[in-house]
Amino acid sequence: MSDRPRVLITAAFDDTIAEALRDTFELTVLEPANLRRSLAETGAEAALAEAEAVVCETELLDAKALAAAPKLRLAVSCRAAPVNIDLDGCTARGIPVATTPARNADVTADLTFTLLLATLRNTSRAEAWLRNGSWTTEDVFEPYREFRGLALHGRTLGILGGGAVGRRVLARARAFGMHALVYDPYLDEDTFGEQARIVGLEELLGAADVITVHTPLLESTIGLLGAEQIARIRPGSYLINAGRAAVVEEQALLEALRTGHLAGAGLDVFWQEPLPAGHPLFEMPNVTMTPHIGGASDDVIAVHSRMAADALRTWQRGETPAALANPTVYDPR
Repeated sequence: MSDRPRVLITAAFDDTIAEALRDTFELTVLEPANLRRSLAETGAEAALAEAEAVVCETELLDAKALAAAPKLRLAVSCRAAPVNIDLDGCTARGIPVATTPARNADVTADLTFTLLLATLRNTSRAEAWLRNGSWTTEDVFEPYREFRGLALHGRTLGILGGGAVGRRVLARARAFGMHALVYDPYLDEDTFGEQARIVGLEELLGAADVITVHTPLLESTIGLLGAEQIARIRPGSYLINAGRAAVVEEQALLEALRTGHLAGAGLDVFWQEPLPAGHPLFEMPNVTMTPHIGGASDDVIAVHSRMAADALRTWQRGETPAALANPTVYDPR
């Protein structure tokens, strides 16, 4: 490794943090293309050929990009999981792959509560109604009747997944005076003390007024809420999903919303994105939707920039970065 390693940054990156890195690294910072395409096809081929470290977010450090980066010694994915990096290819070359876990946990928890409040208090529908000029002197109390919602205080929130986002949603729920149940088979029953009870999935479904989805997308969580499970949800409850669409079976959810078994839903993620024109969800007034903006925040860029910078400095000192997707490159046992 040279005294001033060459680093290629294609992720959205905080300018102040980048400037601080220039003291010890030779940086090439490119404007993010925000396209899922190989780094070898972005016009960065010259920088990639000289790079000893790459920091990327949406662009792919795939087999083609690795072949174009003979000097590469470190890869940093500004994602919780390195879905944009050929992990096997990096491991085969002994290249550590650092990640930025929980970089967007706070803002995703914020959006979860935005959807929760908007759905239970009908705020999106009420705003659209107001902007449409529907509030008239003929019946000034019409919105009071039309958009009555539920208070959160004293109600029960069921949290699927007690990881980084789930824990932050729990904190927000407690601040609103809600009771909380958490389903997470990987946590001890006393994980949250008096803040929340760890329960089985069936108990949570039958007791929660609102259910939020924060489980990782694993083989065991795909379709976790299918027709059978949704049928066990207490009638009149709400479902909020700013996590992974595939955790919930689409047709089962649509049917529960049509019949009123679910009173409503708030969704930031969908089974097909962009959501196709004519999708039934567009015709459902009891559904609040946002276009997958859970992590859309300048604060996320600042957080993952700090984490990436920490990984670069740790690596430069010859130490192991904190969050590695392939730790066997340091410990082949």
